[in-house]
Amino acid sequence: MAKKEISYNEAVSEIEEILHQIENEEQDIDILSEQVKRVSTLIKLCKKKLHQTEIEVQKILDDIETE
Repeated sequence: MAKKEISYNEAVSEIEEILHQIENEEQDIDILSEQVKRVSTLIKLCKKKLHQTEIEVQKILDDIETE
Protein backbone atom coordinates (compact mmCIF):
# COMPACT_ATOMS: atom_id res chain seq x y z
CA MET A 1 0.00 0.00 0.00
CA ALA A 2 1.36 3.42 -0.98
CA LYS A 3 2.15 5.87 1.77
CA LYS A 4 -0.14 8.90 1.80
CA GLU A 5 1.71 12.12 1.07
CA ILE A 6 1.31 14.60 3.87
CA SER A 7 -0.40 17.91 3.29
CA TYR A 8 1.35 21.25 3.08
CA ASN A 9 -0.03 22.29 6.47
CA GLU A 10 1.07 19.05 8.09
CA ALA A 11 4.58 19.51 6.69
CA VAL A 12 4.79 23.10 7.93
CA SER A 13 3.56 22.05 11.37
CA GLU A 14 6.17 19.31 11.58
CA ILE A 15 8.92 21.72 10.49
CA GLU A 16 7.83 24.22 13.13
CA GLU A 17 7.82 21.54 15.84
CA ILE A 18 11.30 20.30 14.96
CA LEU A 19 12.66 23.86 14.81
CA HIS A 20 11.08 24.64 18.17
CA GLN A 21 12.79 21.61 19.69
CA ILE A 22 16.14 22.62 18.20
CA GLU A 23 15.84 26.27 19.25
CA ASN A 24 14.94 25.29 22.80
CA GLU A 25 17.66 22.64 22.97
CA GLU A 26 14.99 19.97 23.50
CA GLN A 27 16.36 17.89 20.64
CA ASP A 28 18.52 14.88 21.48
CA ILE A 29 21.89 15.39 19.82
CA ASP A 30 21.90 11.75 18.71
CA ILE A 31 18.95 12.33 16.38
CA LEU A 32 19.68 15.95 15.40
CA SER A 33 21.08 15.08 11.96
CA GLU A 34 18.05 12.86 11.25
CA GLN A 35 15.72 15.71 12.16
CA VAL A 36 17.65 18.19 10.01
CA LYS A 37 17.35 15.77 7.08
CA ARG A 38 13.60 15.44 7.78
CA VAL A 39 13.21 19.23 7.75
CA SER A 40 15.08 19.38 4.45
CA THR A 41 12.75 16.77 2.95
CA LEU A 42 9.68 18.60 4.24
CA ILE A 43 10.90 21.93 2.82
CA LYS A 44 11.38 20.31 -0.58
CA LEU A 45 7.86 18.89 -0.38
CA CYS A 46 6.44 22.32 0.49
CA LYS A 47 8.32 24.00 -2.36
CA LYS A 48 7.01 21.36 -4.78
CA LYS A 49 3.42 21.87 -3.62
CA LEU A 50 3.74 25.66 -3.85
CA HIS A 51 5.16 25.41 -7.36
CA GLN A 52 2.37 23.05 -8.48
CA THR A 53 -0.25 25.38 -7.03
CA GLU A 54 1.33 28.36 -8.77
CA ILE A 55 1.15 26.55 -12.12
CA GLU A 56 -2.49 25.54 -11.56
CA VAL A 57 -3.51 29.07 -10.56
CA GLN A 58 -1.73 30.52 -13.60
CA LYS A 59 -3.59 28.09 -15.87
CA ILE A 60 -6.91 29.15 -14.32
CA LEU A 61 -6.06 32.83 -14.79
CA ASP A 62 -5.00 32.20 -18.39
CA ASP A 63 -8.32 30.42 -19.04
CA ILE A 64 -10.26 33.34 -17.58
CA GLU A 65 -8.42 35.80 -19.83
CA THR A 66 -9.19 33.81 -22.98
CA GLU A 67 -12.93 33.66 -22.29
